[in-house]
Amino acid sequence: MGFFDKIKKLAIFNLFSELTDDFYDELEETLVMADMGADLTMEMVDELRDRCKSNAIRDVEGARACMREIIAEKLTFDDMAVDMSRTPAIVLFIGVNGVGKTTSIGKLAAHWKGEGKKVLLAAGDTFRAAAADQLTIWSERAGVDIIKQHEGADPAAVVYDALNAARARKADVVLVDTAGRLHNKQNLMNELNKISRVIERECPNSSRETLLVLDATTGQNGLIQAQEFAKAAGITGIILTKLDGTAKGGIVVAIARQLGVPVKFVGVGEGVDDLQPFDPAAFAEALL
Repeated sequence: MGFFDKIKKLAIFNLFSELTDDFYDELEETLVMADMGADLTMEMVDELRDRCKSNAIRDVEGARACMREIIAEKLTFDDMAVDMSRTPAIVLFIGVNGVGKTTSIGKLAAHWKGEGKKVLLAAGDTFRAAAADQLTIWSERAGVDIIKQHEGADPAAVVYDALNAARARKADVVLVDTAGRLHNKQNLMNELNKISRVIERECPNSSRETLLVLDATTGQNGLIQAQEFAKAAGITGIILTKLDGTAKGGIVVAIARQLGVPVKFVGVGEGVDDLQPFDPAAFAEALL
């Protein structure tokens, strides 16, 4: 079974034998139901019509191949991989509570530890009770170090300690958890700005990423979350969790298109290996 085999398929291409107006109408409805969003759906269907016309494609299989190309193109960016060119690379994780942020950090810690990298975790979510405890469990599971303080501590102080520890221990990458208090945007923005200033001061030459973690099952609500966090932090990539059989895969395209940043990792299950680097071509193939 391939990594994306759990994604709900768009069965429309199996229901028609030729490209008729009914086919395109049904395709529009299917894409909207798959959480692509109305504007993006119309754009993609128009593009499909144009490509099929210009390439003299009259059969559904040819249209399917064109649609795979269109989806993959919209999900392909120049910077698909996390930048770790300058160590210690610092990866900031943001997102509301409950989307799988801490779990994603733990899984990526295990992933990069398995690649031979020295990984350090920073428990910067000091607001939520037991957040540091949860991250500690993942650090033990992945076999990596963690820097943390007491509940209610200044998150920027935790990051400061973690960066000093990373330099002393010659860590390759620091994964920073943050609070998900989207309901108080000003506090969130102030907190993220303070953390960014500490990183800039302490590790000005390090590679930096800010990854927004979103729950795919929230559908269009995920887009609203993404827009709010994009205002509070310079997002460089997206981690989409819970993209299993209950999720609507089109939200991947909608979010990447809306924010103009790549989906870098996706999760389709609970296992430690179920969060993997995102492959646009493989995803488009699985969706269709």
